[in-house]
Amino acid sequence: MIVQRRAVTAVLAAAVLVLTAGCSSDDGGGAAGEDAGASPGRTAAQSSPSRPGAEETPPATGSVEVVRTVATGLESPWGLAPLPEGDLLVSSRDRATITRIDGENGEKTVLGEVPGVAPAGEGGLMGLALSPDHASDRMVYAYFTSASDNRIVRMLYDADEPAGEQLGAPDTVFRGIPKGVIHNGGRIAFGPDGMLYVGTGESGDTGLSQDRDSTGGKILRLTPDGEPAPGNPFPDSPVYSYGHRNVQGLAWDSRQRLFASEFGQNTWDELNAIKPGDNYGWPEAEGRSDDGAFHDPVEQWGTDVASPSGIAYAEGSVWMAGLRGARLWRVPLDGTEAAAEPQAFLTGEYGRLRTVVAAGEDRLWLVTSNSDGRGDPREGDDRILELRVR
Repeated sequence: MIVQRRAVTAVLAAAVLVLTAGCSSDDGGGAAGEDAGASPGRTAAQSSPSRPGAEETPPATGSVEVVRTVATGLESPWGLAPLPEGDLLVSSRDRATITRIDGENGEKTVLGEVPGVAPAGEGGLMGLALSPDHASDRMVYAYFTSASDNRIVRMLYDADEPAGEQLGAPDTVFRGIPKGVIHNGGRIAFGPDGMLYVGTGESGDTGLSQDRDSTGGKILRLTPDGEPAPGNPFPDSPVYSYGHRNVQGLAWDSRQRLFASEFGQNTWDELNAIKPGDNYGWPEAEGRSDDGAFHDPVEQWGTDVASPSGIAYAEGSVWMAGLRGARLWRVPLDGTEAAAEPQAFLTGEYGRLRTVVAAGEDRLWLVTSNSDGRGDPREGDDRILELRVR
């Protein structure tokens, strides 16, 4: 277990109100109005390194088909972890529960409530990930906001116990991530290397993003036990990249390159290709910058059409769920660059979209987010959808 080396001063409520004014970060209420088929202000892409044996560039245009509604009646769903046998685990941010969804009929079984979660504002029980050895150790990892910080725990999932009692006591593997009313990050995922990647936010204290001694406003890379992973860019540090505002999506492409989505403030939301040790600019830069010290995003969007949360990779593209934008974005990739203009799908059809997870070669699981206090819940909300994408 790693305790953050630097104590973070709590953000005063008044300062939070100032920072959230006009902020795209998971605020702004319900769906934006009109569809936007391309990102505003798109500029030429950065040069790409040579890519021997790279996959074929996907077509400029794609398609999305809603195959079925998997489950309905979910409250404040946030994280989603597919089980090997085809069922799904979903977290409730505000109820602090983890529920198993039958992948065939949508039947819901509450595994239990995670102790120590303190839901408030944008905090609560958020990201979920299965241990790389889940088949043998049955461990589930969760990222949540406690009374004092954001932290990562792991719990034994025992399906033989009665419903509501299937989660073992949480073992804290990493703590001390700054918490706030806003910008708590929350996405966790095990990478192709077996390490745990963590998207954090700066909790409303913008200076933390550039402070490499803080875990706020970062992507972290940890061992499954919560130690700084071998090969990290900064000695004895969990920090993998920095200069982030509020990372909420993590996904790898077919060549094991990491991408991340990030909330902007008033101007640009971002999709970034993550390079270890790089500085992504916040708060000095939002979106693309003329400053060569900062790594520019692969793509950027006006905040009214995005407010990105989860991302997934399928069919040569990154698929990005939009909260305020209430749409699913497709970004076809050529290496670590956008190969064509992004496309928007499902605009306004299902409201706010929180999480998207790959479900096979051309399938995605998509989680709506209309019952989190900022959406307009419809009959059946919130729901999980199965999509076919091209």
